[in-house]
Amino acid sequence: MAYHHHLRLLCLAFTLLTAVYAGDDGTVMSKLAGTLNPKPSSWTGTDYCQWDGITCDGSSRVTVINVTSKSLAGTLIPEINELTLLPPFSHHTQLKTLAVQRNSISGDIPILSNLTLIEQIALDSNNFTSIPPDFFSGLKNLKFFSIFDNPNLSPWVLPETLNQNTNLQSFVASNAKITGSIPNIFDKLLNLQNLRLSYNNLTGSLPETYGRSQIQNLRLNNQAQGLFGNLNVISSMTKVSQVWLQANAFTGAIPDLTNCSNLSDLQLRNNQLTGLVPKTLYDHPSLQIISLQNNKLLGELPVFKSCVIVELGVSTTNSFCLTSPGPCDPQVVTLLQVAGAIGYPMMLAESWTGNDACNKWKYISCDSSGKVTSVNFGKLNFSGTISPAFGELSSLRSLSLNDNNFVGSIPQVLTTLPNLVSLDVSNNNLSGKVPVFSAKVKFTDAGNPLLGPDGSGSGPGNVGGNSSVSKKTGSGSAAGIFVGIVIGVIVFVVMIHFLSILGHMTLHVLHALISGPATNMLY
Repeated sequence: MAYHHHLRLLCLAFTLLTAVYAGDDGTVMSKLAGTLNPKPSSWTGTDYCQWDGITCDGSSRVTVINVTSKSLAGTLIPEINELTLLPPFSHHTQLKTLAVQRNSISGDIPILSNLTLIEQIALDSNNFTSIPPDFFSGLKNLKFFSIFDNPNLSPWVLPETLNQNTNLQSFVASNAKITGSIPNIFDKLLNLQNLRLSYNNLTGSLPETYGRSQIQNLRLNNQAQGLFGNLNVISSMTKVSQVWLQANAFTGAIPDLTNCSNLSDLQLRNNQLTGLVPKTLYDHPSLQIISLQNNKLLGELPVFKSCVIVELGVSTTNSFCLTSPGPCDPQVVTLLQVAGAIGYPMMLAESWTGNDACNKWKYISCDSSGKVTSVNFGKLNFSGTISPAFGELSSLRSLSLNDNNFVGSIPQVLTTLPNLVSLDVSNNNLSGKVPVFSAKVKFTDAGNPLLGPDGSGSGPGNVGGNSSVSKKTGSGSAAGIFVGIVIGVIVFVVMIHFLSILGHMTLHVLHALISGPATNMLY
């Protein structure tokens, strides 16, 4: 009997404790109703579980607050973070959804770190003024977060600690005053499918962990200053279906997106992209929409499947060789391959327009028959490799690649150019074996310490006909000879001095042996 009596008392105590803390939910909800303006019309009486948009569990603990599109102003109270804490039985609130979007609520967004069971937070389309820097801490069950269209927020950055929200599936924060760079955390957010950060002030490049993510919808368009760098990481996003990167400052070529088999919507307009449109996009199995205008794309006019909605900017904003489908002139094709080996620099893309390489193309000279005879890339700060495509320019007489950042080897095919008389590759970072050119070629490779006759990098620079004299290293060689002579003299003097000391000691020993007993020897 005593056991059952104690059990009834324990159940009664638990019921009373639950009622007390449920009563705390009532206090919080009453205070929230007082800070919203106007108060929702149904929020009257003490039974908050009957209020419109409020859902409770069987113990009158609030699980859902949903006041979407209620024309509300006012603020959110910090006490939301205190809903139904039940120590020692639980350290969690029961709130799983907080949805206040499409109102005019203002003020600071409260810290919600105690809401450890919350799965959905929707704050979009309001007038909030700040978000706590540690807002996402403790929200380990958060799946859906939206804060887009809050233009009155103070600037804030995406925290690195966001990688702890591993259940996150959708993060929507367009037009939310986000600044700084995108953190490189997406290999930890493997449930994230939807990432929308458009119309903010993000800068920097695309994080390489995008390539190891499961993102399907990526919207980063229309940043105030513009994201920059290349788009190569997109080629590794195998799950992506929508990519919106328009109105930024991305450069370089569009990568091969063959592995993005689900890609249907690709928006790349209004950037600084150069290079050729990959032919693998022409017949992409899933592509439905593509926009490429207002870039500096090169090569032939791309032709997509008839079912694809296409915006190209054919004659005004890109640099396609023709305004109608068809192959480019062979010399144009060759020079674009050359440009590809150095990343299609913008200074070339802006000048190399049309289908005639002899018609005002910068750094290119031609003869009267329209054949390219000279390419002068000297001192243009280009990076990349020397393209073997130069070997296709059979009329080429002069090739100047000096004072850049070229790496790799000198293509052997350059030795076969029948009309070449001058090749200058000096002051780069080239390596490997130096090809043997004919005696008529004035060949200069000074300032490439990793070049050598046997590929070891030990050989001197060359000027003219593969001679062993270098313009750049001549003074250095003379200095080396002088240093060698000085060192030799010093070594000779030291040796003479050493031999003199050794002779003197020998005489001393002999004298001691002759003149006295061994005990007089001091060693």
